[in-house]
Amino acid sequence: MTGPQWRAFIAAYLGWTLDAFDYFLLVMVVRHVAADFRTGIASVSYALFLTLAMRPVGALLFGLLADRFGRRPALMSSILLYAVVELLSACAPSLGVFLALRAVFGIGMGGVWGVGASLAMESVPTKTRGILSGILQEGYPAGYLLAALTYGLVYPHFGWRGMFVVGSLPAFLVLFIRIGVNESPAWLEDRARRKSGAGRAGGGLWPTLRARWPLFLYMVVLMAAFNAFSHGTQDLYPSAFLEKQRGLPLSTVTRIAVLYNLGAITGGMLFGAISQTIGRRRAIAASALLAIPMIPLWIGAGSVAGLAAGAFLMQFAVQGAWGVVPAHLSELSPSAVRGTFPGLAYQLGNLAAAFVGPLQAIVAERRGGDYSFSLGWVVGIGAVLLAAVALMGPEARDADLAPML
Repeated sequence: MTGPQWRAFIAAYLGWTLDAFDYFLLVMVVRHVAADFRTGIASVSYALFLTLAMRPVGALLFGLLADRFGRRPALMSSILLYAVVELLSACAPSLGVFLALRAVFGIGMGGVWGVGASLAMESVPTKTRGILSGILQEGYPAGYLLAALTYGLVYPHFGWRGMFVVGSLPAFLVLFIRIGVNESPAWLEDRARRKSGAGRAGGGLWPTLRARWPLFLYMVVLMAAFNAFSHGTQDLYPSAFLEKQRGLPLSTVTRIAVLYNLGAITGGMLFGAISQTIGRRRAIAASALLAIPMIPLWIGAGSVAGLAAGAFLMQFAVQGAWGVVPAHLSELSPSAVRGTFPGLAYQLGNLAAAFVGPLQAIVAERRGGDYSFSLGWVVGIGAVLLAAVALMGPEARDADLAPML
């Protein structure tokens, strides 16, 4: 890969990593935010729901900007939005204001994945797409890992509000993108075709959705299964399950969170690379089903070592499946609307699965605080559904991502 290709990929990776970092800062402190605002975990979990629910708005808004004005300005704008709102979240005077800010945060967060994945996948060589897809998507658990470290290092001294101040640092990434990253070659080629009078390759978003709605609907369903599967293992696990139900101290929760995110990164890279050989769908299904035998150890181990091992193996499987997503969705999406099409499908799927966290909290609290019950059932059902949906759908491995007349 050339220098410009590496810089484009690094920009997309860091944008997604720091996006996830800001999101998971809240996941790490749900219990403490609830105590500060004198409410329950279920009430604060609606902040997670609102973030996920508003991500389709960001995917549509910034995706349209990316298809019209380029991937770079859209990516910079979305990063700047979520970083500024993260800082404002640190100053929220009430739960209502906090919830409103997390909804706006979701708009910024929703724009990053689709735009960044398009920039990266359109810039890198075809044969590296599988492994780089895995690395790119694992920016998500890398962000989670950073959030866990921040929890251990910052929270004891500055509280949850201090953590959100640290979460505004991604704004500086905009400078790197502005100075060092080139625009997507595929988007530049598409713009040249339009300027020469050849017309926009494949039409705009709305004509494409009308013509390709079965594909788009399938991608939304696929991403709903993906998001229910992953958020069901992540959003309430550290604070509600490990801290509240199992009574583990902050330092232990931090170490477990670091460990399971290392497992996630390893799984995503491995299955992303494997997908280049066995195909995207088979890699997704194999990794998803691998999570099922991990459930008893993940939530039922009687020792800290057992819980840590189960968490590592669970996220290895969950994020192994996710490692295939950037390449898979980019290859399935029409070139003229690749800034919008995959990101919007991703975030609408996220919206469909956004109530998983609050639902798990409600079920657990009605069972006397038994989060292991709601975590285990969601993951088991989610793994089977994800594998089935992935295998039923289309695949376009190694597709040419350049514009087509």
